Amino acid sequence: MSESERLLFGGPLRYDTGWNQHHGAFLELSFRALITRLPALLAAGLRLARQADPRAARTVLAAEVTRGVAQAVGLLAVNSVLARLMGGGSIEDRLRGAVPALVTVAAVMLLATLLRAASTYATGRLEPKVERVATELYLERAAAVELAAIEDHAFHKLLDTAQYGASSARRMIMYGTRVANAAISLIAAAGVLTVLHPVLLPLLVTMTLPSAWSALTIARRRYASFHIWVQHARAGHLISGLLTEPAAAPEIRVHGVGPFLLRHFRAMSETAEAEQARLARLAARTGLVAAAWTGLATAATYATLGALLLAGAMALSVAGTAVIAIRTGSASLDTLVLEVNQLHEEALFVGDLEKLYAEAAERAIPVGGRPLPEDPREIRFENVTFRYPGDAARPALDDITLTLPLGRIVALVGENGSGKTTLVKLLAGLYVPEKGRILWDDVDAATMDRHRIAERIAMVAQDFKRWPFTARVNVAVGRPSAPLSEERLAAAVAEAGAEGVVADLPRGLDTLLARDFSGGHELSGGQWQRLGIARAAFRNGRILIVDEPTAALDARAELEVFDRIRALADGGQTVVLITHRLASVRHADLVHVLDQGRLVESGTPDELLATGGLYAELYALQAEQFTRPPAPAARAPEAG
Repeated sequence: MSESERLLFGGPLRYDTGWNQHHGAFLELSFRALITRLPALLAAGLRLARQADPRAARTVLAAEVTRGVAQAVGLLAVNSVLARLMGGGSIEDRLRGAVPALVTVAAVMLLATLLRAASTYATGRLEPKVERVATELYLERAAAVELAAIEDHAFHKLLDTAQYGASSARRMIMYGTRVANAAISLIAAAGVLTVLHPVLLPLLVTMTLPSAWSALTIARRRYASFHIWVQHARAGHLISGLLTEPAAAPEIRVHGVGPFLLRHFRAMSETAEAEQARLARLAARTGLVAAAWTGLATAATYATLGALLLAGAMALSVAGTAVIAIRTGSASLDTLVLEVNQLHEEALFVGDLEKLYAEAAERAIPVGGRPLPEDPREIRFENVTFRYPGDAARPALDDITLTLPLGRIVALVGENGSGKTTLVKLLAGLYVPEKGRILWDDVDAATMDRHRIAERIAMVAQDFKRWPFTARVNVAVGRPSAPLSEERLAAAVAEAGAEGVVADLPRGLDTLLARDFSGGHELSGGQWQRLGIARAAFRNGRILIVDEPTAALDARAELEVFDRIRALADGGQTVVLITHRLASVRHADLVHVLDQGRLVESGTPDELLATGGLYAELYALQAEQFTRPPAPAARAPEAG
């Protein structure tokens, strides 16, 4: 572990890969097991190909099978040519007799060229489609899981590795094509060798086994290293990204953070380079051992061939064909071992992707359920307890019981960490309570269609997403399924009081709000806040959740926003307001005060001030900031 890992990330960024279901199986894989799994690997690649482009998949399969058959025919034709040329009779007679076989060889070569072109074209069409389909499935599954899954560290490990599965799926097509071609070519060469002399086939296998062992060993190490170091690599990309991130740029320059980050990026990179050097050193050693074995096996093969010639057990023309077949078969077997090994390695990453598909399906937000009450009167939290995944400390919410009357302004107040934001996330269906119930009238939210719950909610979070798209999209993304009409956009902008923000933009709503791109424009925090409120207005949910809606606004704009919030409630919309500025909730119909995850007070603002509890204490502390006289300035020392 480098000092950078310890300082920046609190510990080593490598982890045991035992969580991955393929890890142990891959490290124990033998050459025999690899060949045994070949049909399943090819079938997996074929399924992906058929899903992406069935026509292209059929073209590739047909082309590769026909190429293999053509190669066998070509070897037999070569044997016929050699037999004719080395037979008895005049040169003219021998050449004349070899013409049909030569024509066959030429035709086979032309056919193989055409088939290779067809396979290359179809593969080129197929590969990007396979990657797109696999990526879409990855993103679709990841976007549909519970929020708790996204925040779960173990699930994020799976997301980290599974993201490589889409590119591996693409490469599986390439490797699968090569494997199919090499396997068919090997079968053709082996069949010819067996016909020529049975002893030649085992010698061919002996020549190739060392390279098979070498490729398998190197790939095992590489796969294990990847899984152990994937989090370390992500951290290195994070550091490099911070150096060019616009949000971090001011502090990097004012505080001089650039050299600090560069120093640690270098340290992290050097640690990763040491791992790559280790793999290269082991690969070189393994390759040398395999090359020595292959040289001995090759010498033994050609010695055996010479002995058969000397003993008269094989004709010279057959020996020539055998040499060609041995070289062809050896090359095919080498290719087969290497490509099967690569195919298997890519299949493991695709296996990670398929594991994500399965786990994401298990952790997806359930679809369907009981319908929501059409016009509920209230939402009740009954003994609700919630703890964040992996957090063994106190619950974020602990045995909360409260009521949110609909059609009113309900304020949630409390100090940082009191559970206010967690409560509204439960209200919106983003989390499921660990204990207790959330009732819409008398219907338990756990039995309802949570997608329908989300339909009723509009949210303006303090850290809402600033999408790097146009202002139009930043408003309309509040409800992407709604028609993108100018009337609805204008109404939402007006409701948020954001007309001035839009008017100041160079291209109005069509202005790109991303400085990273040419023509992009940046907004101030207050301007973004206005667009965030316009987004919620465009959504037009029956329940509006606003979390610190005026955090980036000046005093005048803050008063205006709260006036608009009160107008929404007067129109029948429910407003759930979270704010630290207690003077802003004086017009709330009901205030719930939370402290360390528990409900400590409820009532109107006047009632809570009169009882002298936590709300009154926090209110007095804030009011004191405006009524306390300024401290006297320190007296400057007299000169001399």
